[in-house]
Amino acid sequence: MTYQISAPGSNALSHYRMSMDSIEIQKIIPHRPPFLLIDEIVELQPGKRAVGTKNVTADEWFFQGHFPGYPIMPGVLIIEALAQTGAVVILSLPEHAGKIVLFARIDKVKFKREVKPGDRLLLEVDITRWRGKIGKGLAQATVNGELVAEAELTFSVK
Repeated sequence: MTYQISAPGSNALSHYRMSMDSIEIQKIIPHRPPFLLIDEIVELQPGKRAVGTKNVTADEWFFQGHFPGYPIMPGVLIIEALAQTGAVVILSLPEHAGKIVLFARIDKVKFKREVKPGDRLLLEVDITRWRGKIGKGLAQATVNGELVAEAELTFSVK
């Protein structure tokens, strides 16, 4: 893991840039293969923001039936990958370590592009509000800078 923290004396909040592989991600969130849908975290600001990646390969379990001869990643799994990225943001805070993050609500979902084998999803989640055990975040998935999906996600910590 590498950390890059804002310069001392700056007005910026501490900001962490790090690379976390799937082993390190599994130390934070409870998801496991084949349902772990993020491969790497490339940026993390605990409680605020994370950027993750998912390398979509031809041998993904969901391509067997979605759709034979025309494989595309199911939209609900793109949203789940974004939610898992958001879970890293929340569960990286010491007060939430070891807990579980659940969906409380999904709003304003839009799918803009199909995700196919060979694509690399960039998953960005920014937490916009937090009150008690409920938080809200803006989530966006892109491939090569092109918007794939976006949503407002509401999380509950158990």
